[in-house]
Amino acid sequence: MSTLRVTAEVLTVHDHPNADALELAQVGLYRAVVAKGVFRTGEVAVYIPEQAVLPEGLIEELGLTGRLAGTAADRVRAVRLRGELSQGIVCRPKALADVDLAAAAAAGTDFSERLGITKWVPPIPPTMNGEVEAAPELLPWVDIENIQRYPDIFTPGEPVVLTEKLHGSACLLTYVADEGRVHVSSKGFGAKSLALREDPRNLYWRAVHAHGVAEAAARLAERLGARRVGVFGEVFGAGVQDLTYGADGRRETLGYAAFDLSAEIDGTVRWLDTALLEGELPVVPRLYSGPYDIERVLSLASGRETVSGRGLHVREGVVIRPSTERYSPVTGGRAIAKAVSPAYLTRKGGTEYE
Repeated sequence: MSTLRVTAEVLTVHDHPNADALELAQVGLYRAVVAKGVFRTGEVAVYIPEQAVLPEGLIEELGLTGRLAGTAADRVRAVRLRGELSQGIVCRPKALADVDLAAAAAAGTDFSERLGITKWVPPIPPTMNGEVEAAPELLPWVDIENIQRYPDIFTPGEPVVLTEKLHGSACLLTYVADEGRVHVSSKGFGAKSLALREDPRNLYWRAVHAHGVAEAAARLAERLGARRVGVFGEVFGAGVQDLTYGADGRRETLGYAAFDLSAEIDGTVRWLDTALLEGELPVVPRLYSGPYDIERVLSLASGRETVSGRGLHVREGVVIRPSTERYSPVTGGRAIAKAVSPAYLTRKGGTEYE
């Protein structure tokens, strides 16, 4: 899940092809459906992204009472309006009437706290929960930003790799070689440097044992001379999320695929290619290697999943990485991004557990 920032943005406004009273306001590569005539190209407005939870007063002010997602009808999510995908909300809240939005856009000011907007946190089912303990040695993973919000993370023609993004639950494993110790955590707990105590009922520990993840990490640590190895994988199947890939999270056919890898070597933590795990663990499918082209990325984000080999349901999207790991001034960290399928975003009955 990407970070939540509510920012002022310069808009590009397009005609809505199916509605005379509506237009499309573009932010980055996102487009949000807006009433016609409210905004013009070059003007600045506030953009509230998907997964934002809005306070009641702001919902009423924007005329969105009863129209948002979630049990409290307060969460922003992607919808189709008259056939066009609308991602996020473009507005000018009264609470910011005294703000120079153009200056705020240039400064990248985040208005989420001032507007009382928070990030939606998915519920944690019992099988993904458990007793936790402090784990300062746990190697962390990072949030991935959406390429449509930050299209300048990569440059046209830059060599990149696209892997399939899976809809499951992230399992973080760190093997500490000098102690022979294994830490297992979820994305949410891992962000707090907490590990889950071993429990045969816990989803992540079940996946680690079923697929021999700790043993694979130990072998890789020996090969690389690493003090720590972090293996980050997606656990999936029926009972985990609504997209199952033909696996069953309630049985021995629980699915697992590694999507990222890091290691501490000579005191430095490095991100590594998951190709190092091939033959050791299942890894996410690699869909493309070649020059970066945003149209190719968005095209590959859609379609059918390839994990099951049978195209059972829609693809969630893709993750984009440079062929050679590098720093990005856009993210302030790794150069890595995701692109999500519109069909995935607008599917019915979807689950979004952490």
